[in-house]
Amino acid sequence: MEVSNHARKRKAIDAGPNSPPSYRASDGYEPNAVDLSLLEELEKSSHHQVEAVDLKTLKKLVLSFERRLRDNIAARLKYVENPEKFADSEVDLHDELQKLKILAGAPELYPELVASNTVPSIVNLLSHENADIANDVVQLLQDLTDEDALEDNDEPARVLVDALVENNVLELLVQNMNRLSEGDPDEAAAIYATLTVIENLVEVKPSVAEMVCERTKLLRWLVLKIKVRDFEGIKQYASEILAILLQNSTANQKRLGQMNGVDAVLEGVAMYKSRDPKTPDEEEMLENLFDVLCCLLMPLENKERFVNAEGVELMIIIMKQKKYAYGSAIRALDFAMTNYPPACERFVDVMGLKTAFAAFMAGILRGSRRDRLLSKFVENEYEKIDRLMELYIRYSDRVRSEAERLDQLELDDLELDEDEKYNRKLESGLYSLQLVAVILGHIWCSEHSGMRARIELLLKQQKLSKNDVKEILQEYHDNLGDVEGAEEKERGQARIQLFISAM
Repeated sequence: MEVSNHARKRKAIDAGPNSPPSYRASDGYEPNAVDLSLLEELEKSSHHQVEAVDLKTLKKLVLSFERRLRDNIAARLKYVENPEKFADSEVDLHDELQKLKILAGAPELYPELVASNTVPSIVNLLSHENADIANDVVQLLQDLTDEDALEDNDEPARVLVDALVENNVLELLVQNMNRLSEGDPDEAAAIYATLTVIENLVEVKPSVAEMVCERTKLLRWLVLKIKVRDFEGIKQYASEILAILLQNSTANQKRLGQMNGVDAVLEGVAMYKSRDPKTPDEEEMLENLFDVLCCLLMPLENKERFVNAEGVELMIIIMKQKKYAYGSAIRALDFAMTNYPPACERFVDVMGLKTAFAAFMAGILRGSRRDRLLSKFVENEYEKIDRLMELYIRYSDRVRSEAERLDQLELDDLELDEDEKYNRKLESGLYSLQLVAVILGHIWCSEHSGMRARIELLLKQQKLSKNDVKEILQEYHDNLGDVEGAEEKERGQARIQLFISAM
């Protein structure tokens, strides 16, 4: 079973009102004002030839960076109590980190960058006392690991990523992110960049997904973000990263389950049980949350957590509301009930069959979809009809035994009214028998001679006939309730009467 078909990689993050701006307006600066002198400088610079990035350029950049790094370390040690004394060295270090971004245009040189032993120096700056320097490193790593930069350079990319991981980049990225505030625009931008770097590393080296969850507290951080009630950009991206980390990792699925992750995700999707997302970004976030839920429901122990947290009931409520999450709820139930009987039993106990059957009925009465579905009953020499008839016989025997028992009670002078007798039969499996009979009615109305012959043959083998099915359908018709309204009741009864007439 696939978790999702929508694309994972995002080129840009449109996070709505909470997205980090690309600048910070201050001191009366007007963002919309145009400085003509800047435009003139840009015009002049466009005529200059861009410097080619080769091995010589790489060595020059590395030497300059290492020199500025040493200067900054020395200045900080010398002027511990006087930050103004080492401020200039940090501006210089910032400039050198910006210059290193040019290497993203020559990923074939990444092995040389690693060989220069500069990667440890870069990575260690993630723990720099000045958060701005650490965030410069995050931005640099984002550029160096960008999908577009690494295109057709798989081997150099792996060399770089291996070096980054060996030098504890995962631990340092998450530690740095924990000291950042989403309320500060620049720090919010660094949070997004950090998540993007982690996503890029997983893309190059899939095993990073388990490494980052094993070595850091990233999973816990992501769970906290998806539990926020209001929609915001960081919640959207957190849900996406969670889905990526879980999709191909049983270890991560189990790890998140042990952290009450099932409850957290159910809380997230429960916000949409009776309302639709307001924007495309919010829709994507909700799809991500259901992707996470479906991943969580792969290990057996998480299926148990899902049932205990009343996840089955929540999915049925979402289906009944028929909002945006309708289809995703069906998918989650599919994952929950696959190879896990307790979830199936809970589904039946809480009347999930009625809700599911309504979806089934709505789907099979539409043109080509109906034809495709009916064709499934022909496959493999009508094996699905055989299975359907097995269910019919099983429930028919149960209901017949209960009817005989009720008749015996009446002979013993224990009076039961018709409603009570009907309810007793429902408890013994009559409702399931009625649903099977309705499906047989749909199949019969297809006028497929082969399927009709198969049904009649299987009935005859059990000394039954079409009349027995018609009796079940008639009883269903006569007792159809009006919970969904009088109009829906009339529509349902008309459909059942059509099946009875056809048979």
